Amino acid sequence: MDSGLFTANNIWMMLATALVFFMHTGFAFLEIGLTRQKNTINILFKNVFIITGGLLLYYAFGFNLMYPGFAEGDMGILNFAGFGIDAPEGGMTPAYADGGYTWWTDFLFQGMFAATAATIVSGAVAERIKIGSFMIFTIIYVGLIYPIVGSWKWGGGFLDSWGFYDFAGSTLVHSVGGWAALVAIALLGGRIGKFTKDGKPKAIPGHSIPLATAGVLVLWLGWFGFNGGSVLSADPELTSLVLVTTSLAAAAGGFGAMIFSKLLYKNLDLTMFLNGILGGLVGITAGADLMSPNEAVVIGLIAGLIVVGGIALIDRLKLDDPVGAVTVHLICGIWGTLAVGIFGSLASGEQLLLQLYGVLIIGAFCASTSAIILFIIKSTIGLRVSREEELEGLDIHEHGMDAYSDFQIHES
Repeated sequence: MDSGLFTANNIWMMLATALVFFMHTGFAFLEIGLTRQKNTINILFKNVFIITGGLLLYYAFGFNLMYPGFAEGDMGILNFAGFGIDAPEGGMTPAYADGGYTWWTDFLFQGMFAATAATIVSGAVAERIKIGSFMIFTIIYVGLIYPIVGSWKWGGGFLDSWGFYDFAGSTLVHSVGGWAALVAIALLGGRIGKFTKDGKPKAIPGHSIPLATAGVLVLWLGWFGFNGGSVLSADPELTSLVLVTTSLAAAAGGFGAMIFSKLLYKNLDLTMFLNGILGGLVGITAGADLMSPNEAVVIGLIAGLIVVGGIALIDRLKLDDPVGAVTVHLICGIWGTLAVGIFGSLASGEQLLLQLYGVLIIGAFCASTSAIILFIIKSTIGLRVSREEELEGLDIHEHGMDAYSDFQIHES
């Protein structure tokens, strides 16, 4: 391979890595925007912990757990290549990864993905989880559960040998986080004041919708690296197609949610519009490289409808998800994974079944392991803060500081 092409490929992958890193800013903005002022420091602390802790865990053992190399005849379920990271011979040459990037770039790009699953959980459990309990869960889930699941497909494990397809992580990233979020909010219970005595949900408005809007736009930008970088080279045709399908699905998702929520609730709800965009992005992620623009629009549109219906369903089940993480990341992640068998170049009944098997296997593993981890934490140090701490705000009780020291936002 020409050295100039190798360099161009690697530069694109490093840029994509930076865009995925920038997504953590978007997640933080979205989460603090959709929650109350008194918990802002707590949410920012969690998000900073996730990226710092996640990267260190991925360095220590996560990368080698996710890409261990399965020998011929191995069942492809679990393997480990050792602690720490050390570039292999030829890892800095075009001989590595078909000349798409260097080994160091590979590690950093994948490391940026690893922390995303825990960020999804952060939004769902916001405003009532103990910071220490969340940190322990993050260490175990990002350090062990996410890499094991990733190895089954991206690491050449049994799902990969079966033919299961997930281009950039509708299931391997988003649903992995979504299953944990679902289990966590079921064990935590709703925030004080979220449900009336007869079980009807009440809105708890976030303190900065402009910040939440900025967060979604940052996430959309970051998704160019999330999906575009998953081409694993700067291939002009495939990279540009992926960016087109990603953007069209996002736009269609927002439009679908906007229209459906207007029909149901008779108002133009900006938060539904925003979550519809995210739902479209999650939905296209599994097959962004396989779809035509028309198919991307349909996938995104359906994801937008799912967002509106899914958020209503979560409320009806008396589950409290302040940012809609379960609907956006879990339900839309499942939809996007199944869509690979319905649309695009792999569409067939056989592929649809393979996609379904992958969703069920990963769902069962993530839900059960999350339940075990969280139940142990709940039974020992506890999951939820006290009533007093929740009412007065986690910023003061967990961190001893206020995010907005120069002014106050009055909350009802």
